[in-house]
Amino acid sequence: MQYHQLGKSDLHISEISYGCMSLGRDDADNARLVHQAMDGGINFFDTADLYDHGQNEISLGKALQGRRQNVIIASKAGNQWRPDGSGWDWNPRREYILSCVEESLRRLNTDYIDLYQLHGGTLEDPTDETISAFETLQQQGKIRYYGISSIRPNVVRTFAERSNIVSVMMQYSLLDRRPEESCFPLLEQRNIGVLVRGAVAKGLLIGKTPAPYLNYNEAEVTKAAAAIQQLSGAGRSAAATALRYVLQQPAVTAAVVGMRTAQQVQDALAAVRATPLTAAEIQQLRQVLPANLYEQHR
Repeated sequence: MQYHQLGKSDLHISEISYGCMSLGRDDADNARLVHQAMDGGINFFDTADLYDHGQNEISLGKALQGRRQNVIIASKAGNQWRPDGSGWDWNPRREYILSCVEESLRRLNTDYIDLYQLHGGTLEDPTDETISAFETLQQQGKIRYYGISSIRPNVVRTFAERSNIVSVMMQYSLLDRRPEESCFPLLEQRNIGVLVRGAVAKGLLIGKTPAPYLNYNEAEVTKAAAAIQQLSGAGRSAAATALRYVLQQPAVTAAVVGMRTAQQVQDALAAVRATPLTAAEIQQLRQVLPANLYEQHR
């Protein structure tokens, strides 16, 4: 396993990390998957208070009992469940963030969260108030570092310029190259790590039945998947090829991968051992389709 420093922090995280939203309701099954991932070298586990009404944090906390010192836990806040459970509302206020961390610490059964992330964001938010909350939590030792999870360039730019974030989680893949134009250069310049989600584009790049994705039609998605398959072989599966494309982008620190089965954990770990893409192969993939761009929130 390769480990990379996350931005300006002293966190060194596995380049393949665990997206815990994919975990189910069975604590024993979840523990087996988490332990399998840890045994394979994965040390970064990403959850959120939103996932399964907090049950995701509880299950992850149970799985990590006795092994907390060996892992880096990331969670998120900012989405407030309605009392009747019918949905959630956006709430980036200072008081709410400060209360959220207490509940996440309790559910995770830990004294601190390594990386605490704002789970979204808009330019209409009271950004300075939100930043103040994260800074306070850091000073109190309840979190070690903070970041954001957002695909909005204007939000990413605002936090990069006005806060001490060490990371941004965002969607990125061969079918979603929008961050290459507007976010990656800025984040790389400011030494802010990128945590990638969606590296296999909902499975469309690795064998799932083709369907339209973002601004690409079904035929274009098929073309991208075929290009991934063409560069796959004995030493590199389609999933590994898609992940290597993401991981070999200089701005990217890690790919956060959802894994629901033992086989999926095994496949994700195999990407670490896969033959790296050559510069020519990366260029070949980039030429398959015109790169898409962010049209909103620029």
